[in-house]
Amino acid sequence: MRVFFLIFLLLFSTSLRAKPYIPAEGELIYRQGVLSTGVSIRAEREPGISIEGAEAACVNCHRRSGLGSSEGRYIIPPITAKYLFRPSGNNNEVRTLPNASGVRANRSTYTDAMLARAIREGLNPDGRELSYLMPRFKLKDDAMNALISYLKGLTSNQVPGVTEDTLHFATIITPDADPIKRKGMLDVLDHYFASKNAFYRESPRMHASRGIKYRVDTKWQLHVWELSGPPDSWERQLHEHLVQEPVYAVISGIGGKTWAPVHQFCEHESLPCLFPNVDLPVVAEKDFYSIYFSRGVLLEAELIARRIEEERNQSGVRRVIQIFRKGDIGKEAADLASGLMVSDGLELENHVLKEDHPQQELVELLNGVQPDTAILLWLRPQDLALLPSRIDSKQTVFMSGLMGDLENTVLPDTWRSVTNMAYPLDLPDRRRFRMNYSTAWFGIQHIPIVDERIQSDTYLACSILAETLGEMLDVFVRDYLVERVEDMLSRVTVTGYYPRLGLAQSQRFASKGAYFVRFVNGSGNKLNPVSGWIVP
Repeated sequence: MRVFFLIFLLLFSTSLRAKPYIPAEGELIYRQGVLSTGVSIRAEREPGISIEGAEAACVNCHRRSGLGSSEGRYIIPPITAKYLFRPSGNNNEVRTLPNASGVRANRSTYTDAMLARAIREGLNPDGRELSYLMPRFKLKDDAMNALISYLKGLTSNQVPGVTEDTLHFATIITPDADPIKRKGMLDVLDHYFASKNAFYRESPRMHASRGIKYRVDTKWQLHVWELSGPPDSWERQLHEHLVQEPVYAVISGIGGKTWAPVHQFCEHESLPCLFPNVDLPVVAEKDFYSIYFSRGVLLEAELIARRIEEERNQSGVRRVIQIFRKGDIGKEAADLASGLMVSDGLELENHVLKEDHPQQELVELLNGVQPDTAILLWLRPQDLALLPSRIDSKQTVFMSGLMGDLENTVLPDTWRSVTNMAYPLDLPDRRRFRMNYSTAWFGIQHIPIVDERIQSDTYLACSILAETLGEMLDVFVRDYLVERVEDMLSRVTVTGYYPRLGLAQSQRFASKGAYFVRFVNGSGNKLNPVSGWIVP
């Protein structure tokens, strides 16, 4: 019977998702600052200073969750129903409220009418004036009722994947993920979750009261969602997993040639997806639930294209040839670079490497290439090893560091002195100290290092999650988790492979720049930066 129920629930939820989502007026006002008619709302922050539209949207300060935020000494309180309409005083209902930042236990209770007055006139239930930071909105009754109704629904339901003593997480693995990287990632996740749970002690749940904040101890449960088949079937598989194993968030994960179906699934399901190991992420800054360490090869493509444009006169480049494999992520990188290289007179050629006799094809393609031709290599190590043994020292060459295995690349010796590698990570010598934390932990846990970058990023993702949840106390809300990660990232001191991390509310890539590097000599893996840290 349970199996039939799960099938019915899956089919029912799928039919609902097929319909386009049309936000109600309250959500439009709160998130976008517009009415259902498309007219922008207007508000006055101070006499003579007005704001409208997106600038006036409630989400800017109260955040998507409605649980508020803080900036320096300014604290924006939560405005969801359980905080606004709760009884005042020190009764049991007040004491057991989750402890969101800015909660005031002695604040008077709002009614619908009092809340409408606060929004319109800036007065609290006792008639005292609210902070000047709170705009005054001249909303008509219908719009006001829609907004208040929306606030009552914010974070009011039980959060999937959260039980009394356990937080459930998933990690997602696509069928084309590299098996060695997959093993390295799972080793780190399994050991991190086991280490975290080793310190769990069952005890009565404690809540914040009278300004005293308690950490809520929880166990972590990892669910591994292995996908199979073509990408157009992945969302269906993910829905099946989610029905059978409700989770609070997705942590890490690993993909190959595309991550788009996973990204779309998480966005549709309002499911946080934190720091998956993918070199071709989805660039959709208006989406909310997926956070990545870097734009990967798309960042490399933008930097290379801009470099060629900037240095074109100096280098004499008149032609650009990009080489990549069909179906690999280099195709998307090459397409982006082509779109950015728009100078008059610049000839562009994208060459798809065939499956048969690639070495002969590369020799014929590159034989006699003139110095006025820039070569862009979006190739994996097995193809880089097939490049012709010699290259003109005056040739302009760029390559993807991420696709080519960074400093461990098998690029032929004669190519190393002329090739500019895009390197969207901190340099090996500069990150060595920060790497001591993860490598020491790997040693303590007896985890073999099979792919240092993937394993370091996975460890960093788990560390960020642990630190964020520690600050959240007992407020386990999905949107709030994403918001707290945004706030906390700029304070992370151990950043692994990245020189710095940080997110604003509209950003989804924590590391934003890259170096250009060259090898110091024809052999070995020592790098020399030929640029500073570039943020496009």
